[in-house]
Amino acid sequence: MKGDIALITGADSRRGIGAAICRFLAREGNHIWFTCLPGKEEKEAERLMEELRTSDVQARYSPIDFLDAEAPIQLWEEVATEWDLPRILVNNAAHSERELTFEELDADGLDAHYAVNLRASLLLSVQFARRCMSGSDGRIISMTSGQSLSAMPGELAYVATKGGIEAFTRTLAAEVAPKGITVNAVNPGPTDTGWMTEEIRWELLPHFPMGRVGFPEDAARLVAFLARKEAGWITGQVIHSEGGFH
Repeated sequence: MKGDIALITGADSRRGIGAAICRFLAREGNHIWFTCLPGKEEKEAERLMEELRTSDVQARYSPIDFLDAEAPIQLWEEVATEWDLPRILVNNAAHSERELTFEELDADGLDAHYAVNLRASLLLSVQFARRCMSGSDGRIISMTSGQSLSAMPGELAYVATKGGIEAFTRTLAAEVAPKGITVNAVNPGPTDTGWMTEEIRWELLPHFPMGRVGFPEDAARLVAFLARKEAGWITGQVIHSEGGFH
């Protein structure tokens, strides 16, 4: 295939950050392979795939559930066999159950968050690093949510596993730097992907000095920049791109 391949996980909703990342990377000429959850999300995935193809790139998707420990390896094999090895990996898939406080948290809830948010992202990343040729300007970009900045009551399992993304980003970046691979994480802050009610929006607005909440395109622009070969001097960073949110 002529052109670079980008693998993006978790593009289940066309209004989401994952879909916006797919669009921006496609506009820059990358072929897009993305994932969604099996089931009703596949209809959205079909529409996104057709939309991406209007950018004159190839696009495909895999219905996949990262609760399955074998899913990351199976995904890599599918992409590599059907296309080739990606130059860009974006770990965007996430699992979140609100109200998992210390009163409600149990092993099942913690395991589900760990499997999707941390295990899948780390396994995909190390597979990428092992297979990526030295000097190919590989890019690993993971999405996080600012757990290191402040408390998020009611989301113990989510913050623990997303916090792990920040930790492995810094260490993996140091390990794979000799191959020319960069590893970064992006915290987009509160982003309106369809979940915000008007009440929530007005509650959040005073915390944004820019005068608006975040949009999926805000995160996608940054990810697209980090994916470029010109961004090869940026690695091991957790970038809090959230419009000054406080």
